[in-house]
Amino acid sequence: MGQIWAAAWLVTFLLVGQTTAADQAQKAETAKSKAEVLEEKATPEGSKVLPTPAQIITKPQAQAVDPTGEESLDDAITCLARSIYWEARGEGDAGMEAIANVVMNRIGHEGFPNTICGVVKQGHEQGACQFSWWCDGRSDDAAEEEPYSHAKEIARKALNRQLKDRTGGALYFHHRKLAPNWSKEYIRTVEVGEHVFYKPAGGEAK
Repeated sequence: MGQIWAAAWLVTFLLVGQTTAADQAQKAETAKSKAEVLEEKATPEGSKVLPTPAQIITKPQAQAVDPTGEESLDDAITCLARSIYWEARGEGDAGMEAIANVVMNRIGHEGFPNTICGVVKQGHEQGACQFSWWCDGRSDDAAEEEPYSHAKEIARKALNRQLKDRTGGALYFHHRKLAPNWSKEYIRTVEVGEHVFYKPAGGEAK
């Protein structure tokens, strides 16, 4: 009798596990599909209408994307979340949201690609690039679960257009302890967390 019970429990456990995995995979695909639509709306040519309730990415859907922090950088949520994670993890909401703001401001702006992954990976993976974590030659995996989960939540809100722009329309930033030569060419907008933010002299991001 004990063996029969154990076998039945094992079968049930495996079935539940398969169902849960399939459910998570479906949520991740739904989130990625929604992100493509929201990403397009975020471009200067996109609709200025706020997302409908059906278009909003939910928290469970966003958290199902890239669950181990090791997936390829080929969808908007992963690319944005990794940028937030690597540039500002440990800074709190304001600092992390400001990085998200810059990425979103760049989408489709003159001189920048029309997608989040395009913005994040602009340049070369080894050599000159826009985001140092992308071209520093080290692993891009997000190893710390809690900070990465928080980064995905901020990425979700950014795509849903639920974040205010803390940067004043900034397209550029650098660590506050640095003073790069390029910063003289732009207008300083604000300092948030560990970073200083800038916009072009011609005005805010469209």
